Amino acid sequence: SAKVRGHKDLVRRAARQARLLDMLEKHGTMEERMLDEFFKGWRATMEQLLAKDLVYSQRTPEKPPADKFSHHRLNQAQAAAVEKISAGSGCFSCHLLEGITGSGKTAVYLEAAEKIIADGAQVLVLVPEIGLTAQTVKIFQQRFGMVVAVLHSRMSDLSRLDAWTRALRGSAKIVIGTRSAVFAPFSRLGMIIIDEEHDLSYKQQGTLRYHARDLAIKRAQLLDVPIVLGSATPSLESLHNAIHARYVHHHLPRRAGGADPPVYRVIDLRGRRLQSGLSPALIDMMQSHLDKGEQVLLFLNRRGYAPKILCHSCGAVVECPQCDVPMTFHHHDNSLRCHHCGGRRSRPQVCEQCGNSDLLTVGVGTERIEQALQELFPAENVVRIDADSTRRKGDLEKLLDAAHRGDARILIGTQMISKGHHFPNLTLVGIINVDQRLFSSDFRSSERLGQLFVQVSGRAGRSRLPGVVALQTHCPEHPQLQCLLAQGYRAFADTLLAQRRITGMPPYRFLALIGAEAGTAPAAGNFLNFVAERIRTEIVDKLRIKLDIFGPMPARMEKKAGVYRAQLLISALQRSRLRQALAAAFPIIRKSAKNRKLFWYIDVDPMELE
Repeated sequence: SAKVRGHKDLVRRAARQARLLDMLEKHGTMEERMLDEFFKGWRATMEQLLAKDLVYSQRTPEKPPADKFSHHRLNQAQAAAVEKISAGSGCFSCHLLEGITGSGKTAVYLEAAEKIIADGAQVLVLVPEIGLTAQTVKIFQQRFGMVVAVLHSRMSDLSRLDAWTRALRGSAKIVIGTRSAVFAPFSRLGMIIIDEEHDLSYKQQGTLRYHARDLAIKRAQLLDVPIVLGSATPSLESLHNAIHARYVHHHLPRRAGGADPPVYRVIDLRGRRLQSGLSPALIDMMQSHLDKGEQVLLFLNRRGYAPKILCHSCGAVVECPQCDVPMTFHHHDNSLRCHHCGGRRSRPQVCEQCGNSDLLTVGVGTERIEQALQELFPAENVVRIDADSTRRKGDLEKLLDAAHRGDARILIGTQMISKGHHFPNLTLVGIINVDQRLFSSDFRSSERLGQLFVQVSGRAGRSRLPGVVALQTHCPEHPQLQCLLAQGYRAFADTLLAQRRITGMPPYRFLALIGAEAGTAPAAGNFLNFVAERIRTEIVDKLRIKLDIFGPMPARMEKKAGVYRAQLLISALQRSRLRQALAAAFPIIRKSAKNRKLFWYIDVDPMELE
C-alpha cells in the first residue's frame, strides 16, 4: 500500500505525479490492486514520488492462517469467567481475573475477545513490556486469523502511524501494545484487556505521569465497555476493590491442562561457600535437571557483572559522580556504568582515594552468573536475557527463540523473563537473591517481593513435567517468605492489606507526592518547606481539608543525574479530599516556584517513593 506525506507544490509541473498524489490524498491509503485498476502505469510515477519523498509505501503483512488447534476447551472456572465477562458486554464493568500462573488467563482473554469482535467491535490489549508483545500478537493472530495492530516505543514512526490509523478507521479489530497504547484512537472500542495488571511498568514516570491501568479503567467507564484486569498476583489496590465489590472477581485456582504447581525448596545460605552467588545445593539441582534433558532458569534482578568496585585497602567505593550510587562493573567491556543516569567510564587500575591497586568486585549480577555457568557447565549453551543483552532490535526475539527451541537449556535473566513466557521443558527455577527486597524502605517492597517471587516461580513446570523452585536466602525464617511458601500469594496479600490498614497506607488512604529537583539540596528542600507551610495554612487550616503531610525529605537517591531531589508526601482519607487539596495547592506551588531554578512535579498515587 502507498500513502501521502509530501506537498503538492513539488509536482505542479508533473501532471501524472500530481494526479497520482491527488488520488492518494483522497483515499489516504491505496493498495496495488486499486492502483492497477484506477491508474494505469502507476509504478514508474510512484517511483518518482518516492524519490522525492512525497509518499511512502508499506507492504501489508499477509493475513495469518487461523490455528484450528488454538480453540482449547475451557475448564469450569474459565468458562464461568468468560460467561460473566461477556454478560457485561455493552456496558461498563471492571473484572479482576485472578489466576495462578499457568491457569489459562490468556484463553479467557481470547474467548471474551472473540465475542466482542463477532459483534463488530474492537479490542485493546495492554501488556507491561515490549518483550511480551511478540508472543501475545502471535497468540491472537493464530486464534483469529487476522493481522493485529501493534503499538510500542521501539516501532518506527511510520509503523506506529499505520497502527494508529487502522485503529481509528476500525480496520484493526485487535490492537496490542504497551502502556502508551491506552491513548490509541478507536472507531468502536468494545473491550479493554490489561494483562499482568499489577506490573509497575504500567506507571509512566518522567514529565507526563500516569498509570495506564487506571487510565484504561476510566476510558472503559467513559466508553461504557467492559475491562478485564488479569494477574496471578493482583495489586493490593485491585484486590481491595474486588473485596469491596467494585470489581467483579474471578478465580482460576488450577493450572490449565492438569499441570501441578511447582514444589518449593529453600536453600539456607548462612555459612555456605558460594561460587559467584551460586550455592553447591543449587548447582547440584541444576545438574540433576540438565541430566534429564530439561531446562533451567536462574533469576537475578540485577544486571552487570558486579554492583560495585571496592578498595580492599581503604574501603572506598567507586561512585557515580552524578548520582548517589556505586557504579556497576560490566566485565565484557571492562567498564563502569551507572544504571540510573547512563554515565560510563573505564574501570580504574588503582583506588582513587588511596592509590592501592587491590580493587575487589563486590556482589553479583547476571553477567557474572553467566560467566560462572559457562565454567560450571561448559557443554551447555547459556542464554542471558537482560537489558544489556537485548539492546539491539531483534535480540530479544532471537534469545527467546533459542530458549523455546531448546537450543539453550540454561537461562539467566532479570524480570524481563519473569512473566508471561511459557517454556514447556523448563522444570527448575533458581531465585538467586530474594533478600534484597526484604529490607527495603519502600512500603510497597513487600508487595513487589511477593509478585516477583510468584511470577518467576510460575515459569517452572507449566507443561507435563513437574516443576521445582529453589530459593536461595540468608533469612529462611522470615515471616513474609514463610507466608508465601506455606499459604500462597492470596494469604500473603491479605496479611499486607491488614498491615496497610493499621499503618494508614494505600489502598486505605490516598497519596500524592510533590517532588522538587534543583542544583543544590537546600534549594529543593527550602522550596518544599515553603510549599508545605503554605498548604498547612491555606488548605488545611482555611479550607479545613484534613491532610497528613510528611516531609520535606530527601529522595531515597538524593542526587540523580547531577540534580538534588526532595519530596513532600500528602495523605488523605478520601480521594475526593485529595483532589480538592491538590486543586487548591497547584496555583500555590506554581507561584512559589516562579523565579526559582528548579523543576517540580505532582505524582498522584506514586508507585515508588523515589
